[in-house]
Amino acid sequence: MAEGNGLLNRHSGYCRYRGFESLPLRTHRSPAPHARGFFFRPLMSEERTIRTIITNRKALHEFEVLQRFEAGIALTGTEVKSLRAGKVNMADAYASFPDRSADECWLVGLHISPYDFGNRENHDPLRKRKLLLKHHELLRMREAIEEKGLTVIPLSLYFSGPYVKVELALVRGKKLYDKRAATKEREQRREMQRRTDD
Repeated sequence: MAEGNGLLNRHSGYCRYRGFESLPLRTHRSPAPHARGFFFRPLMSEERTIRTIITNRKALHEFEVLQRFEAGIALTGTEVKSLRAGKVNMADAYASFPDRSADECWLVGLHISPYDFGNRENHDPLRKRKLLLKHHELLRMREAIEEKGLTVIPLSLYFSGPYVKVELALVRGKKLYDKRAATKEREQRREMQRRTDD
């Protein structure tokens, strides 16, 4: 192969092709027809930039957070464009498993406003949206919801590079005295911060 095609550099012993970089060439030819003495690995990409779209502040006051998860979410093009404009409300959103026979988790009650410049293919603002999680995380969440009576709610929605992610939390409702204690602690922290600034 010619070096000018960007396929093989015999001097360096490495291969570069369409954004991929190989490990060093092996000294013998592989018997497999598809393995020509090297294999590909993706080039290391830069760290993804995190940009918060919305946070659910009320949830931290109303609920005790037991565990957090990061999930992907299946969205349409107009939904992503509306999210970039910040037109979303998650106050009443929660995650559920509507089908007992399938380990699929859906986000319900997340309101994403229709895209201003969308056509007739614009999305339904309150449609259910599938959450993308690892299988063991789905099993853990399902067990917590169905057997322990806990709830899964979104804490924040954010861009991780070009992808939209949801921070989910397994939560339990706070008692009234828990809320009062949390409020008192928050006020004490603010008072201490004020004194420090002065």
